[in-house]
Amino acid sequence: MEENLFVATGLFIILALVLILPFRVKRVEENLEPFFLVMGIASVTISGLWSYELVIEAIETPLKITEFAGIPIGIFQVVLIVGLAIHFFNRQVYSFLVAVLRKLGMRVFAFIVVVVFGLVSSIISVIVSAVILAEIALVTPLERNRKIEFVVIACFAVGLGAALTPVGEPLSTIVVKKLNEDFFYLVELIGKYVIPSVVILGIYGAIRVGDISVENIEVPEYVETIRTVVIRAIKVYVFIAALVLLGEGFTPIIDWYISKIPPEIIYWVNMISAVLDNATLAAAEIGPQLSELQVKGALMGLIISGGMLIPGNIPNIVAAGRLRITMGEWARMGVPLGLLMMVIFFVLIYFVGV
Repeated sequence: MEENLFVATGLFIILALVLILPFRVKRVEENLEPFFLVMGIASVTISGLWSYELVIEAIETPLKITEFAGIPIGIFQVVLIVGLAIHFFNRQVYSFLVAVLRKLGMRVFAFIVVVVFGLVSSIISVIVSAVILAEIALVTPLERNRKIEFVVIACFAVGLGAALTPVGEPLSTIVVKKLNEDFFYLVELIGKYVIPSVVILGIYGAIRVGDISVENIEVPEYVETIRTVVIRAIKVYVFIAALVLLGEGFTPIIDWYISKIPPEIIYWVNMISAVLDNATLAAAEIGPQLSELQVKGALMGLIISGGMLIPGNIPNIVAAGRLRITMGEWARMGVPLGLLMMVIFFVLIYFVGV
């Protein structure tokens, strides 16, 4: 009993550090990847859960997060390959995007980008969508705050859409396997929430970017070196590996406390997926013993809250790294938007019964 108390106390202290330090200490904010890696190592050490299998999982996960047509897709290689492709063909890629932007206008362009990538992320995977989305955001002639706002909205849409199929992201893969359901199970279960939400986010994104002139927009200058591209991919690798360790380290908290909480409260407790791996939480919480209402509520809580902070979802990590968005900058937009969506869906699921 005393040992459990020691472990729980240590893990709650780590959780507090993860939630506070990136906003309070500039050095931490600027070095999120090594900070989360240290926190992940500390959480696994306190929990006493080190194993050869866990180390291998942390090493391999960034290289194989999902599969498409039987082909492993890892965030590290996608970020690296696309980054190198942009490095060598940036003029052609950026010229094409600028031409489309001039033809459509900023608002229509923003709407299409958010909706299209929000929906196709369930087919081409959240990783590919996130990498392309980050490059598109760079081309937009928005001032920094508006650009961050656009990126956060788009990442919410991508995170939601990717949950619709097992190839979209790890969370949906785990849920479908654990429930022994077919490929379209999640489309049938939460599609009525996700698809309209992606469209509404597209409209909101179009409104927030404003009706700025794009007639004289120039092709942005590409200033990155190959070294920068490689380092960014390595940072993403470290971040994902850190989240694997952090998720495993917090398993005792999930087993002892979170898994025993009533579904309506779990919905809100799942906001910790803003800093923890939502796939780990889904693996612990969701199983055949749950009712459809319980699965629905737990899933939506995990998916929505994943957009609130940078560590919460893969597209957030990729976009923040590419555009050098800090945790504080992301939170200013992500937390209020996420809380609003959480309230709306809580009412729809648990009170309206939609």
